[in-house]
Amino acid sequence: MACRLCYDEPLHTPGSDRLNLANASLPLSALTALSPLDGRYHRRSARLRPYFSEFALLRARLEVEVQWLIHLSETAAVEELPAFPAAERHFLGELVAGFAPQHAERIKAIEATTNHDVKAVEYFLKEAVQERKTLAAAREFIHFACTSEDINNLAYALLIKRAREEVIAPQMRALAERMGDLANQYAGQPMLARTHGQPASPTTVGKELANFTARLERACSDFEALPVMGKLNGATGNFNAHLAAYPKLDWPAIASAFVSRLGLVYQPLTSQIEPHDYIAALCHGLCRFNSVVIDLDRDLWGYISLKYFQQKAVAGEVGSSAMPHKINPIDFENSEGNLGVCNALLQHFAATLPISRWQRDLTDSTVLRNLGVAVGHGVIAVDSTLRGLSKLELNAPQLHRDLDQNWEVLAEAIQTVMRRYGVQQPYEKLATLTRGADGIDRGTLQAFIETLEIPDHAKRRLLAMTPATYTGRASQAATGR
Repeated sequence: MACRLCYDEPLHTPGSDRLNLANASLPLSALTALSPLDGRYHRRSARLRPYFSEFALLRARLEVEVQWLIHLSETAAVEELPAFPAAERHFLGELVAGFAPQHAERIKAIEATTNHDVKAVEYFLKEAVQERKTLAAAREFIHFACTSEDINNLAYALLIKRAREEVIAPQMRALAERMGDLANQYAGQPMLARTHGQPASPTTVGKELANFTARLERACSDFEALPVMGKLNGATGNFNAHLAAYPKLDWPAIASAFVSRLGLVYQPLTSQIEPHDYIAALCHGLCRFNSVVIDLDRDLWGYISLKYFQQKAVAGEVGSSAMPHKINPIDFENSEGNLGVCNALLQHFAATLPISRWQRDLTDSTVLRNLGVAVGHGVIAVDSTLRGLSKLELNAPQLHRDLDQNWEVLAEAIQTVMRRYGVQQPYEKLATLTRGADGIDRGTLQAFIETLEIPDHAKRRLLAMTPATYTGRASQAATGR
């Protein structure tokens, strides 16, 4: 039977004529945005707009151009550009601080003519200073000896550095701290461990959460410690134009001081572009953090499935369109999905950005514009994990039931004590008793223990042991003691 809906026929809807979707004109909104970051998730990703939007990039480029002009004016050897009076420095500072959407629109209007985004920023700044006598006289020192990449690499570095300090790392820390709080709260709560999905030596809930706490903290510290780098050395990295104009100046020292002034680490040896190795390292660092969060999401999803945790019901929320009883672990699932998208992009960035044909190609340009897309999915994901954690309630009775149904996990303890006191083939004897057996309970194990030729005090200790008390140093490890 032929399908009624064919891709080569227009879509029909009841009560309407042919609907031509290809020619439909939809105004941009959260509902019509192509990306879920600016659509479904726009409220959760909005905090990244000051760092990764086109507006943010234009503002950062303007900031670099302004700061380079000021830096040159403070270099005494550039005698044609005397130091600016305080009023002029204030004016330039306000241009950056007061940068607004209408200013960005003006730059885009200039770009429509220049067809060059960085040149448009240069022309915008020249327009902005033309009514001020001192600054107007210095107009040709705007963008002095710079290639576009001198401005771009520093602008992106500033945005990356600030996003890390003000959004990404604080969110990482918030998750690690929340996990630390839960680890302390549940430090002493016994839990059956599972290795290969099978019952294993017991642990505590807090200890397993503390494992994640330590990993998240380590990944965050490593990520925060990575340098953010910048260069300013001309069209092919050799200060050609700089030396043509001022052959006696120490341009590497001037450039290094300028990059440091911006709070970045100076990159002395480049082609036309800063090689982006530091961005690759940041991408790898963020990937590693995200991978820990994915591991956490999956473990918590599993613990919810085992009923170790219950989820708080949210009034009005629907778990399933058909099954009214359900409260699905959607936050951890949302997190895992978004982290997968984030890591796929980050891995592409890390593999692509450090590669540039000869002294320059534009492969990196489009890739860099998508940094915010990757970070956006990551920020949304960690938000989801935090929200999922806030809904969890420990189900202690279920944890105790699970432990009480798996007395065979004490076989490890028994055979290890037998080894101490020279009992032959302890492992093999316990394997014969417990491996794959059903119905191993307290009575079965205690009857076996009574037959052992070991000191009475050791026998009494084994007889008193339960799966819930066989947790080693788990509770101390959970609290760092």
